[in-house]
Amino acid sequence: MQQQLTYIRQLGAGAIWLSPVLKNFSFDPGTYHGYGIHNFISAKPRFADNPATADIELRELVDAAHQQDLLVIFDIVLNHTGNAFAYQCDPTDQFCISNQGAQASFHGSPQPVQWRDQTGAARPDFPDVAAIANPSPDAVVWPSELQQNQFFRRQGTPDGNGDDTVGDFSVLKQLMTADPDLQRFLIRAYQYVIARFDIDGYRIDTLRYLKGDLPRLFGNSMREFALSIGKKNFFTFGEVFDANAEQDIATFVGRNTSDQSDMVGVDAALDYPLFNSLKPVVKGFAPPSAVVGMYQNRKNVEADVLSSHGDATRYFVTFLDNHDVKQRIRYVDPANPTQFDDQVTLGLACLYSLPGIPCLYYGTEQGLHGAGSDPAVREALWGGPGFDEQSDFYQHIQQIATVRAQQSALRYGRFYFRPLSGDGVTFGVSGFPQGVIAFSRILNDQEVVVAANTNPTQAQQLDVIVEILLSAEGDAFNVLI
Repeated sequence: MQQQLTYIRQLGAGAIWLSPVLKNFSFDPGTYHGYGIHNFISAKPRFADNPATADIELRELVDAAHQQDLLVIFDIVLNHTGNAFAYQCDPTDQFCISNQGAQASFHGSPQPVQWRDQTGAARPDFPDVAAIANPSPDAVVWPSELQQNQFFRRQGTPDGNGDDTVGDFSVLKQLMTADPDLQRFLIRAYQYVIARFDIDGYRIDTLRYLKGDLPRLFGNSMREFALSIGKKNFFTFGEVFDANAEQDIATFVGRNTSDQSDMVGVDAALDYPLFNSLKPVVKGFAPPSAVVGMYQNRKNVEADVLSSHGDATRYFVTFLDNHDVKQRIRYVDPANPTQFDDQVTLGLACLYSLPGIPCLYYGTEQGLHGAGSDPAVREALWGGPGFDEQSDFYQHIQQIATVRAQQSALRYGRFYFRPLSGDGVTFGVSGFPQGVIAFSRILNDQEVVVAANTNPTQAQQLDVIVEILLSAEGDAFNVLI
């Protein structure tokens, strides 16, 4: 990957978010995605040229990124570990039996388990991890402080009739994240990772599953530790991926002003509410008013939320596709492959101009497309189009990123949606699909206006309102892109 850091930097990125790079079980191909961590302080050997020096190579990657002025964010897990043990199946639990103990139906109390050895075999003589003499570094969980049965829920998968955050995550075994001792060990482990690899941020998987106020405690602990070693802007953001994401984000991010605690939790969240509204707008399936409504709802829901940086919305990590949504933003019509390509660059132009930290999913800059499954959205660039800096998508995104970098208002400015008019008299927000979305970013005495026509075939001649105190009769705006 070091060889492609210049490619990433020249695209206009300021940071790279690495999918989990901490060690997973070598015997489990099902955790190809990296979210089945079993060693929380060591690098994944299969990513290294020399597996014996994986930690060193990972640190060298981070150092090389820093030399390119790229920050590095690790994707991490607190909610669960890999498939570290099997359940001793109750004879009546056919779900458990059919899964050979890797999963079990939900139970109201912890069930007996068999911890796996380094080959993945469930060992009847390993019912208690703490009693295993000299466990293999390729088995159980590490560091050794985590080797206690009481730290694992051991109740099977969620039952579907209650709290869906209580239970294993498929074959990934849920931790008892409300346990104060476990919280302390996980926090210390991830503080070690900051120091060992000199990283700049964490993306926290399955944030809403964490119990015992761990999101706030973890975010605060990472920030304070980073400050204590000279990192002034260590950044944490979490995945809150559910139907009620806006309300849940307000629960996990920052601190509510009515809360008497002095701690401030994670800095931000992945912006699923914006994804859910902006994507159908740029595709022409929903009116621009849907995005306006989303921001108004956010303003109401988060009226009392403070983040570590002030307004939480300014630091949400925004996106149009990622590895969880099972559909890339680009759609290729077999009859006309490039017909909808402008939707990609139009959507990204909006994303790079709206509040938040825009995140480009790898491969979007090379026109990757697909939907419906993991392979459709997790293709490896080195198995596809490669790293072509002359591709249309790469160059268009580079231009958009350059405008964002040059215009401070697009990064820090106040934000206002702008009404539009076709007759110069009646103004309003487009309330029909394939309309025009318009907004301004204002910083001090500068206003940047964004107008995006989501109709792929019809041009629009419209008037847009601008700030009267910054513009006078006869003034002209410069076209930036």
